[in-house]
Amino acid sequence: MSVASEEVDLPAVLEELQAVFEQYEQALVANDVGLLDRLFRDSPATLRYGTGENLYGHAEIAAFRAARDARALSRSIRRRSLSTFGRDFGVASIEFVRDGEARVGRQTQTWVRFAEGWRVVAAHVSWMEPR
Repeated sequence: MSVASEEVDLPAVLEELQAVFEQYEQALVANDVGLLDRLFRDSPATLRYGTGENLYGHAEIAAFRAARDARALSRSIRRRSLSTFGRDFGVASIEFVRDGEARVGRQTQTWVRFAEGWRVVAAHVSWMEPR
C-alpha cells in the first residue's frame, strides 16, 4: 500500500480515529471489558504488550482484561498524538500519569478500519521512571 502525503491526517478520517480512541479511553477507565474486547480485533494475530505481560491473540487479551484488578484505572493524559495514513490505518500514542504515580505511562495503539469498524491490531503499554 502506498500512501500519498496528502492522505496523511485526512480531517474526516482523523476525526473518526479520535472518536474511537476517546471511546476506548472511556471504556478503559470505566473497566468496560465488553467494549474493550470489541475494540480489539478478534484475531489470533492481534497483540498487546503490557507492562508485565505479552498477550498474543484476542483470546489472551480478553482473558487478561477479565482477570485484571479494576481499581485505580483513572489516569490523566499528558500528551497525545494521533495520525492516520490513508483512510483505514492509524496510530494513537499517549503519555499518561496515574494519581500518586511518579512514573509516566506510555501507550501506543495501531488501529485499522475493517468492515466492522476501527479495531486495535497491536498495542504496547510501558512505564518510564521519572528523570
